[in-house]
Amino acid sequence: MTYENPWIYQGEVFEGNDIDKYHGFVYIIECPDGTKYIGRKTFWFMRKKRGAKRRSKLESDWKDYYGSHEGIKKEVAENGPEGFNRIILSLHKTKGEMNYTEIKEQFQRGVLETDEYRNYSINGKYFKELVKKWQL
Repeated sequence: MTYENPWIYQGEVFEGNDIDKYHGFVYIIECPDGTKYIGRKTFWFMRKKRGAKRRSKLESDWKDYYGSHEGIKKEVAENGPEGFNRIILSLHKTKGEMNYTEIKEQFQRGVLETDEYRNYSINGKYFKELVKKWQL
């Protein structure tokens, strides 16, 4: 049951057969122009239906997800997903573990210090423009 342009995890197509064990994942998207993007994605949404007393666990859109970067989303919408490689770096059982690992990956890879990465901020607190300014 493969989906379009599947995520790759540890060198193989990630089917998501056991996602119920995890909260989400940290990923890298490799773009056709050679740039990259590091992010995180949850497998689940918690929704409370109108009038319901309890929340329901619903599978997210992770199979179709190309990150929150507007440029990447626009390119995929206009040109299709071909040429975009979606790689899961790590799977996580908790939100905290997933968030920490995303930030760690971004700092270790220096995503704000190079144009190789399309990330423009880390955790909404550290921005590419400020890092470049500090380096002068």
